Amino acid sequence: MRFKPADVAIIAIFSAIWAALNLTIGPLGFTLFHLPIFCDFSVYFTLLLATWASCRTGVASMVGVIGAIIVLAMRPASTQMVGFLASAILFDTLMTFCKHEIKLKPFNLVVASVTTIISAYFAGSVIGTVFMGKSLEWSLTFWGVWHLVGGIIGLIIALPVIGMLERAKVKELQSGHGKGSLNT
Repeated sequence: MRFKPADVAIIAIFSAIWAALNLTIGPLGFTLFHLPIFCDFSVYFTLLLATWASCRTGVASMVGVIGAIIVLAMRPASTQMVGFLASAILFDTLMTFCKHEIKLKPFNLVVASVTTIISAYFAGSVIGTVFMGKSLEWSLTFWGVWHLVGGIIGLIIALPVIGMLERAKVKELQSGHGKGSLNT
């Protein structure tokens, strides 16, 4: 797959956001609650915005790969990033059902929501069994559910942001500046 320069910029920006949030806010959830909810917020908030900005297959996967590599380079003990990386690829794959478009339309919102929920639960299940060495039962009934909660928090925060960005984009197009031009 070939990425356009704008896609490369989106990947770079959101990979940096993924890493920054996972290195700062993610550990805060463990410190305060001993739960992974802020890690999942960091991942899915970032993936939803990157997917909205690009509407392209592969962008979310690349954000996951690069973001996870950055976090692992800065904090090698954060092996759970491999589980989040796998879930980013799953997220990217599932978003094909709405052609990677996150719009304020019921179908797109449902696909984005279901994709986030499935991906977050998958991440928690993989991290619980593979990286924490817990039983599959524990991972599916406890850890996967807490990751799902974090994914829902990311979704709840990302969708209104996307809604505001969509309205701003429409307003920009209506004002005559059109077609996403950087000219003001």
